[in-house]
Amino acid sequence: MNPIILFLFFSLFIMTLSLQTEPAKNNAQIIVMGLVYCDVCTNNSFSRHSYFLPGAEVQIDCNFRAYVPKTKEQVSFSVNRTTDKHGVYMVEIPSVDGIECAEADIASTCQASLVGSSSASCNIPGYSSTTDEMAIKSRHPNLCIYSLAAMNFRPSKRNARLCGK
Repeated sequence: MNPIILFLFFSLFIMTLSLQTEPAKNNAQIIVMGLVYCDVCTNNSFSRHSYFLPGAEVQIDCNFRAYVPKTKEQVSFSVNRTTDKHGVYMVEIPSVDGIECAEADIASTCQASLVGSSSASCNIPGYSSTTDEMAIKSRHPNLCIYSLAAMNFRPSKRNARLCGK
């Protein structure tokens, strides 16, 4: 057989194999998120004078365990994240074998802690650590979203002009 024809046939065969797609896995994507704000009135609540704090550094420690038939998966991690321009920090875990959000019983613990503020005028930790979380049901069956309670920094002195006595 002609080597050129053999080469073309072999190339076509390889291209056909590479075009075949793998069946999609139903592994979960996990998102852990929260926000950080500046509590201008130093009352540990978000008031009309508060603002979201971009550039704050947060440490997130999580442990996820899933119990599904024939599988016991565990994912633990500790990462630092910086808040975006809206004061939001987020960790995305793209795919976890054995965890299917829609069907699995997922036991999780996450803790976020303030590491540092980006603002010299708002750098005293208020609510500096949280384990309060809320699981948000997504329209996508394998998207697990864990929203942690808000944390805050505050100024060293309360602004009596803005916040009253």
